[in-house]
Amino acid sequence: MRVLIVGGGGREHALAWRFKRDDPSVEILAALGNPGIAELGECVRVPATDIEALARLAADRRVDLTVVGPEAPLAAGIVDHFRGAGLPIFGPTRAAAEIETSKAYAKRLMLEDGIPTARAEVHTDVSSAVACAHRFGAPVVIKASGLAAGKGVIVCQALDQAEAAIVDILEDNRFGDAGAEVLVEEFMEGEELSVFALTDGSSFIILPSLQDHKRLHDKDMGPNTGGMGAYLPVTVPFPDRSVSGGADHLSSLQDEISTRIIAPTLGGLAARGRPFTGLLYAGLMLTRLGPKVVEFNCRFGDPETQALMPALRMEPSLLQIMAEIAAGSLGRRAATATVSLVGACVTTVLAAANYPDTPRTGDPIELPPITEDGVVLFHAGTARDAEGGLITAGGRVLAVSAVAPDIALAHQRSLDYARRVHFSGCQLRTDIGWREIARKR
Repeated sequence: MRVLIVGGGGREHALAWRFKRDDPSVEILAALGNPGIAELGECVRVPATDIEALARLAADRRVDLTVVGPEAPLAAGIVDHFRGAGLPIFGPTRAAAEIETSKAYAKRLMLEDGIPTARAEVHTDVSSAVACAHRFGAPVVIKASGLAAGKGVIVCQALDQAEAAIVDILEDNRFGDAGAEVLVEEFMEGEELSVFALTDGSSFIILPSLQDHKRLHDKDMGPNTGGMGAYLPVTVPFPDRSVSGGADHLSSLQDEISTRIIAPTLGGLAARGRPFTGLLYAGLMLTRLGPKVVEFNCRFGDPETQALMPALRMEPSLLQIMAEIAAGSLGRRAATATVSLVGACVTTVLAAANYPDTPRTGDPIELPPITEDGVVLFHAGTARDAEGGLITAGGRVLAVSAVAPDIALAHQRSLDYARRVHFSGCQLRTDIGWREIARKR
């Protein structure tokens, strides 16, 4: 089987690693790829957003399945283009991808269909947005509606911060077109959970849930980032309560998420003529009233994918399921597929100097040999210089994932290797999985 992976970050490296792990005979093409993916297959100099060139590549190389990693080509309609050309591809159409590309659209769908989420309003002018923030009160969350590389969400502890964020987005054009609309949203308290659902638009398979760490520094301090690490499994206690006022008792948190969030979201998209196929990501907040949606993404999360892939056990394989979804034949397989974990996994992200604002690139990277069992290194923002040396080439540079029998050991192994990697200005968190480790004590 020949697979084309669109993208060149840590998520795409983790997917390539998983595909080769499940079936060493799989041929990997990646556009653009990265030095880590180059060790598993062939990297081709075609940008992820050049849809026509990607389609020609898939046709010329007789690719059996194209897997899209980042959101930008999905937003640009790569799935629509490939399907029109009869090329198998895993991912949602441009219309279905709007569940991520427009937070305003996603919020309207949730509010209209009764999917649990925070109260919010959409605004396009500063005065009405500021007035809304004052009605909601602090703390309050301000979001750019469009794609902003994971940086368009600002949690404001005071109203003057909210006013400044609104002006920054709507007037100062901080996020460009992504900030043409802002969401003013009530602040939710609780732990976050990342949930992945593989789906053909109606049937779906939920993968093991993870917890991401968005803040730059330990103990969730500092600015928001695209993600500084992730871990699984997450064992937040599920209270013995009725989630619907006494009508029914769901047996687990996953049951509640499936029944009240994933299924109605897929149903709502289908009813609006936008059936969603591919990977639906639900970022949730586990509040005292139950799970509520923070945001949806239309693709695998990053860095969650780097934590999930090394620990995932799945039958049929992930690649087989993705191929069946692309062919529109998931059907009964969703009920018979088995999903489990081989252990706990912790992923520590190594970020460049000045990340997340203006990451510095071009710093040489020194990688020590991996000596611990279960440790896997994923490349995210790396490149080769003229002499073939490894250098930094993005905000999040590398991700160190470690699988172990328990979360504390996985954390130790991930951090131990991460600390041995060297490049100038390297930033990392030392506490990935800290809530889970505290629960186990």
